[in-house]
Amino acid sequence: MKAVFRAFIAIDLSEDIILRIRETSSGLQDRMGELPVRWIPAENVHLTLKFLGDVSATNVKRLAEIIRRVSLAHECFEISVGSLGVYPNMRLPRVIWLGVEAPQSLYAIQRGVDQETSRLGYETKEQDFSPHLTIGRVSRGADYRELKAIGDSLEAETVGFLGAARVERVNLYRSDLKPTGAEYSVMYSGSLADAKA
Repeated sequence: MKAVFRAFIAIDLSEDIILRIRETSSGLQDRMGELPVRWIPAENVHLTLKFLGDVSATNVKRLAEIIRRVSLAHECFEISVGSLGVYPNMRLPRVIWLGVEAPQSLYAIQRGVDQETSRLGYETKEQDFSPHLTIGRVSRGADYRELKAIGDSLEAETVGFLGAARVERVNLYRSDLKPTGAEYSVMYSGSLADAKA
């Protein structure tokens, strides 16, 4: 039987950004108290370019080659992290995120990854890529009163500029669900053209 696991393609964040995300997330958790939000540990927050879902062991080499090729076609760049938002909106909050500002290189890399992986049969999303960092997910069982309280709390919050990070690599991550939550491990890392060795 062939090994199958869940995987995604994403960009790492700097230690400084992770620290600031932890501080921001912790502050939000304190102020929102017992409201039904599953907060994501800061060390598990990544800038996701493509969620692949189930991946067979035989496809890992192909995915690594795609990442290598797409990464080498671009030079390193900086992203900025800041601002707070939700999907789909404040009246029906489901995903809590921090905003990411990035140059066109990020969008070009994401498009390249999306197009190349779609040839292997991985689904392409209809909506445009909107870079963000998911820091919390609202429980599916949240009732109207709880959703309103979460939306009201988030509307009252302001998150400013959290910092900038240099992007040098694109990674293929394996995701393993453990009783303590998801654990991520890098299976392949593709360097951008001018990344430091």
